[in-house]
Amino acid sequence: MIDRRQLLGTGGLALAGLTGGCATLPAGGSTAGAAPRDLILDLQERSFRFFWDTTDPATGWAPDRWPTPSFSSIAAVGFALTAYPVGVVNGWITREQARTRTLATLEWFAAAPQGPGADDASGNKGFFYHFLGVTKGLRFARAELSTIDTALLIAGVLFAGTWFDGADPAEARIRALADQLYAAVDWTWIVPRPPFLSMGWHPESGFIASDWNIYNEGMLMYLLAIASPTHPLPPATWGALTQRFEAAWTTRWGEAYLHYPPLFVHQYSHVWVDFRGIRDPFIASKGIDYFENSRRAVRNQRAYAIANPGGWIGYDKDCWGWTACDGPGDFTATLRGRSREFFSYSERGPGTRDDGTIAPTAAAGSIAFEPELAETCIRTMHDRYGEGIYGQYGFLDSFNPTLTDPNAPLKHGRVVPGIGWVDKDFLGIDQGPIVAMIENQRTGLIWKTMQRNPHLRRGLERAGFRGGWLG
Repeated sequence: MIDRRQLLGTGGLALAGLTGGCATLPAGGSTAGAAPRDLILDLQERSFRFFWDTTDPATGWAPDRWPTPSFSSIAAVGFALTAYPVGVVNGWITREQARTRTLATLEWFAAAPQGPGADDASGNKGFFYHFLGVTKGLRFARAELSTIDTALLIAGVLFAGTWFDGADPAEARIRALADQLYAAVDWTWIVPRPPFLSMGWHPESGFIASDWNIYNEGMLMYLLAIASPTHPLPPATWGALTQRFEAAWTTRWGEAYLHYPPLFVHQYSHVWVDFRGIRDPFIASKGIDYFENSRRAVRNQRAYAIANPGGWIGYDKDCWGWTACDGPGDFTATLRGRSREFFSYSERGPGTRDDGTIAPTAAAGSIAFEPELAETCIRTMHDRYGEGIYGQYGFLDSFNPTLTDPNAPLKHGRVVPGIGWVDKDFLGIDQGPIVAMIENQRTGLIWKTMQRNPHLRRGLERAGFRGGWLG
């Protein structure tokens, strides 16, 4: 599968004026690196502050990363829209503040230029480019028109449209814009090899040659496409997709489950869809639901950490977690007499590109699946490495205790004495699941809200899901 983020480098235009400091934490909160009274809530608030502090309030453009100057990521915008109500219910911002920011975001995207041009549009056919420049909001460099990132954006849009259910005219406008943005997406246009959606489109070369046709984070995207009120894919598309899931069914590293190495695949759709107790024919045939599948994926990662076949430093039953994340760079180095290969931004997981790099979002974003295991891992990482990996917006994106050579040809981050390599950035698409899944584990806010969304319910029912809250 294409590594979507490697379609472009991590450089970009500066987010001028958007790098202000984190707002003061509430009384009893912590300073960077100190052991907070409640680490999980502290982590959630800091991760929320990433979106609130770094997003342009006039346009809603959320940065791909911070503090490295960055373009905006439309997927990060979807996570930001999801984070704002979380901030309201926790008392970090007011409903009015969230409403104002959300409305500004939806107004901008609804008015953003669409068209087939290479450098004069933000999207085409209702889809948006993966990355947008932060001066005009147009396509950044040669970014692809991204199906999955548009889906993550639309998920946040629909969540906002459902949560803001008040009589205030601004909330009514949010609901109207949410439906407008969703209805504009022409899913039927980007199926060059039916029945599956292409990963994207470039104005210079047309459709990307790879499709979303295996078990991965695309489940939510297909549910939205099947449910579309204007350009729906046939309901049979879901059956065609799940027929291909059988190839991913494995017992490697423990229990039988649908395997995909990085944990973000097992998290993203679950941020918005409560899969507990609802089943389509495929997963019903396995005797579980997709929520249980993600639980098994988490437990299997922990089993992999215990086995530690690569002999990496820091892996154990209480410190684990691999997903798509930043890494030290693309090079080979000899450490302690052993040749080791390292990677920059890449998908990581059991059996694929494991280079010793641990991503805290893997465990933190999985807390709704395995609360005890995830919380133990979060606390262990904080206790072991403290302010070396934990700061203004929570955990830095990733760290690598094996890579301790300060003279290594690092592409990103630095070697911190006593820890190893540590990233210097926070990434929007990794902060998002932390905010959302902690809230889902605590209150079910996003799940309960989306259960009320008629589009998601329609997509699930057309795909053949039955039982649970659908009943």
